[in-house]
Amino acid sequence: MNVLFLCTGNSCRSVLSEGVFNHLAPEGWRALSAGSQPAGALHPRAVALLAHKGISTEGYYSKSWNDLPATPDIVITVCGSAAGETCPAYLGQVLRAHWGVDDPSHVVGTEEEIETAFELAYRIIRARIEAFLALPLAQLAADKQAFKLELDRIGGLSVA
Repeated sequence: MNVLFLCTGNSCRSVLSEGVFNHLAPEGWRALSAGSQPAGALHPRAVALLAHKGISTEGYYSKSWNDLPATPDIVITVCGSAAGETCPAYLGQVLRAHWGVDDPSHVVGTEEEIETAFELAYRIIRARIEAFLALPLAQLAADKQAFKLELDRIGGLSVA
């Protein structure tokens, strides 16, 4: 099962999601990330944060959804609501959900404030992916409507 984490630039949140998912996922599940307008490079703070957490980004790069190495079964958009950001709409026949996360790369402030924003985005993404992977995946794979409801519920989870 292939899960696509999609955002506009594919440099930060979608890459964090891809890394965390692949780090935690059971065999047979794989995450990809892409963007509708890829930035062309991964955000250095996102890569550094994943490395600090022991999560590899080897082979990851900022890519267009037109250049995916596999067809997704599930597409999860991770664009946030900050600054009127618009999520791209993937048009394939797939299960879709939205897990909005504000973009930490747009935070302006002290080093500590920027680091805090990246850490918060990571914690939200990780909590949602852990909730996803705790689902009865084999059972839900056969019931797309129930799966969609669970994915939408997870998209509303936040962290304290």
